[in-house]
Amino acid sequence: MDSTPVYLKGNVQVEPLFAHWYVWPHLIPPATAARNLTERCFRIMDSYVSAPALHAAAVKDPRMQGGPFIDLDGKRTAEIKALRQRTAAANADLLQLSAAIGQLEELLSTVKDGMSLHSVYENVPVLLKGYIELIYDLNGTPSFRLVEPMLYQSRFYKRDNQTVMLSITSKDDRPFVLSTPRLEDSNLVHLRMPFSDPCLDRLFSMRRNPLPWKAVDDLFCNSSNDRSLAKQMVTDIPPLPYSAYEGYGVRWRYFGHACILIETAGVSILVDPVLSYTYESGIARYTYDDLPDRIECILITHNHTDHVLFETLLQLRHKTDCVVVPRNGGGKLQDPSMRWMLKSVGFENVRELSEFDELTVGNVKLLGLPFFGEHGDLDVQSKLTYYVRAERNSMMFAADFRNIEPKLYEHVRTILGSVDVLFIGMECDGAPMSWLYGPLMTRKPNRAVDESRRLAGSNCAEALQLIESLNCKQAYVYAMGQEPWLNYVMSLKYTANSRPIIESDKFIETCRSRGIYAERLYGEKEILIP
Repeated sequence: MDSTPVYLKGNVQVEPLFAHWYVWPHLIPPATAARNLTERCFRIMDSYVSAPALHAAAVKDPRMQGGPFIDLDGKRTAEIKALRQRTAAANADLLQLSAAIGQLEELLSTVKDGMSLHSVYENVPVLLKGYIELIYDLNGTPSFRLVEPMLYQSRFYKRDNQTVMLSITSKDDRPFVLSTPRLEDSNLVHLRMPFSDPCLDRLFSMRRNPLPWKAVDDLFCNSSNDRSLAKQMVTDIPPLPYSAYEGYGVRWRYFGHACILIETAGVSILVDPVLSYTYESGIARYTYDDLPDRIECILITHNHTDHVLFETLLQLRHKTDCVVVPRNGGGKLQDPSMRWMLKSVGFENVRELSEFDELTVGNVKLLGLPFFGEHGDLDVQSKLTYYVRAERNSMMFAADFRNIEPKLYEHVRTILGSVDVLFIGMECDGAPMSWLYGPLMTRKPNRAVDESRRLAGSNCAEALQLIESLNCKQAYVYAMGQEPWLNYVMSLKYTANSRPIIESDKFIETCRSRGIYAERLYGEKEILIP
């Protein structure tokens, strides 16, 4: 078998891990990784060890969905306790960094006179000295900014925590990523290599480009698992060839959630890539097998787990020319640089766009537009709505944009004119702010504040106002997290009585009554635009 060319099977599931936790965006930058480790991961593991039966019951209760409960049936407490101990021993630097950030916040809370901050530097925790700048906002509230590039080149960026688990899957269900670490299992291959390792590109390129088994065996040399399992993950049967779009106009394909593939003759652009694997299912879907051999550009709208999915991004790195992300660079703890985050895991060509920056990719024009809402009113700049003009057709990808200030896109229309097709997120309930950002906060908001500042998209009235402002001809509701292969990152299950369904149904009905084609996307969809 050594010389037989083999392909990676379409049902091989890939889970990038940080200290055995599935990687979401805040586990890559050192400062946010430190806070999440101590304020989320350790707290959840400690709770599980002390009350495993409570966790086992909570994960079965629909009302507790998405909560901080480990989905291991209450039977693996010894392994969780051991993982907690190993992680603490191997990450003393990060534990100290998390504590130093808390101490810095406490120090700044004592500065109330608005006088120069120069003298405060001498009291900054030693661990943070040289990595932060002390600042005031215009109203005299003290804060700090991180010098992020230096942190990535310090002992706090822990590549040793980065590993990749491979398994063979036949179903959509997985434990929720924000609450359940991944443990060792005889049915998976655990690769001990950082995300930037070029070996991963060789491995993932095997979905279309075969390698002899001997070369594949070398890729698995740092895995402790039996090689027989690795052999089950490859096949000598080639996948079906990809048929690139070569017609006139534009073809777009919906891959689920907020993932859209835009194709013109010679150009492929993928928005917010989150993909399913290939296996038997009752739901029609596009998968990795339905992607082109080359992707000129990936667009990422904002830095949330369901839009920045490293599981998908790492598998596309070898075939992607460029990744476009929103520019921030402010050094805010809650708003880490997406460019540095992606560069640190091996993406070489990462382009940043600010609002109204333009980029041309072949015959396609890209423009960054303002993105309001969905971030709990926090000062987060790494978010963009994208305007895409291909041939004579214009599309706008508004993901989780919330139209809280209708005048915004009235102004945009005076600059750009009408938009033909709008893709709009309408997950209008959203989680409380602390659900995602809580570990970064040293002073927790009270319940009323937390509930009022939700991570929510547009409701019917807000989405209709956006349609009117842009004079759209078509509207597609997406980014709803309905597809079952999104459950492990979204933890959403709607019924006919769920507010996002009621609001989006009302939106679609109203659009159609006004002669605007509207639809809520689900599963897969293909549209050819002349």
